[in-house]
Amino acid sequence: MESKIIKVGNSKGVIIPAKFLKLLGFGSKALIEIEDQKIVILPTHESPRQDWEKRFKKAEAPKETANLLPEVFEDELLEDWTW
Repeated sequence: MESKIIKVGNSKGVIIPAKFLKLLGFGSKALIEIEDQKIVILPTHESPRQDWEKRFKKAEAPKETANLLPEVFEDELLEDWTW
């Protein structure tokens, strides 16, 4: 299939038919490489959870949690509560 090269801002682009993208499993991103004087466009298969482990380690709980939130606040009147 032949396609025109068009101007896209300061770059150039090629229109790829939607049925080709769907057939090959393309999402919203692509990996573009040059191999043997050819432009190769590959789908990226990003997992929504791919960097969770790194984020969990970054958001690790503080070492000392004893004084973060007391069990009972000093101004709390427990007599008004009906259990």
